[in-house]
Amino acid sequence: MTGFAAPRAVLFDRDGTLIRDVPYNGDPALVQPMPTVEQALALLRRRGVRTGVVTNQSGVARGLLSSGDVAAVNTRVDDLLGPFDVWAVCEHGPDDGCDCRKPLPGLVHRATRRLGLEPHDVVVIGDIGSDVAAGVAAGCRAVLVPTPVTRREEIADAVEVAEVADTIAAAVELVLGVALTSGGRR
Repeated sequence: MTGFAAPRAVLFDRDGTLIRDVPYNGDPALVQPMPTVEQALALLRRRGVRTGVVTNQSGVARGLLSSGDVAAVNTRVDDLLGPFDVWAVCEHGPDDGCDCRKPLPGLVHRATRRLGLEPHDVVVIGDIGSDVAAGVAAGCRAVLVPTPVTRREEIADAVEVAEVADTIAAAVELVLGVALTSGGRR
């Protein structure tokens, strides 16, 4: 996919993208950045590209976490990797019928509006198909960075509608049109 302008903002999924995925994590002490994330965020910030987080946190709806637990983990993420310009969090469960839970575009629309940007100015980067689907449905460019939990069909689907990169740094370099690492793209 070519012909994209450099983004004015990049929205990241949280778990499995910015930080290691600890299912239903409510403990800030367990927050660990994913490889190459710090490098990627530094590059974006040097270039004046705004950053944000769009994250499903269904553990709240399931009674496994409180909103306070989610906020504490988000604060830790901000302390380690931020500050982020916008956070958009969906605490609904899969059957709640909201419009914000990825793969629906509500979270991405909310974050984009808060940034005062149009979807075509924004890139969404995530580790699973619902991240890419939400970005594409919102009208954004999207990049999938697979992890061991990413299903093969999610990668195949992403290749059809978005882009795929091997690392977060490679994804950021791809959307900025620069090549600084040896991380590949597909």
